Amino acid sequence: MPRRRREREPIETVDYTDPEGNVLSLRRSLSDRTIRKISKPPRKDAASAEDVWARRNELLFEYLVTRWEISGLPLDDQKMLIGRYRMADSDEQRWVRETISSHIERHIPELT
Repeated sequence: MPRRRREREPIETVDYTDPEGNVLSLRRSLSDRTIRKISKPPRKDAASAEDVWARRNELLFEYLVTRWEISGLPLDDQKMLIGRYRMADSDEQRWVRETISSHIERHIPELT
């Protein structure tokens, strides 16, 4: 007899809109385990402080972003989301980083 998949509760999100009308949806909270994983100090063999900073930003993006609507096109697949973030120009990336940072201060202060 096949096992039934446990239905998950819907993820509570917060939407943020940029000046062009694009919408970034972020999880309102993270599990304690995920917070510990993100908060872990970098490994000693990390290439540079800049690499550590970039990797932490990508981790935060991967764990927090559930949806990103750009020019009316909604993206909600994790691979597509991280790919789009990596392709974003510097202004878009800065807006995303600043939005995630203010979201963390407001909703997940354990990560600040």
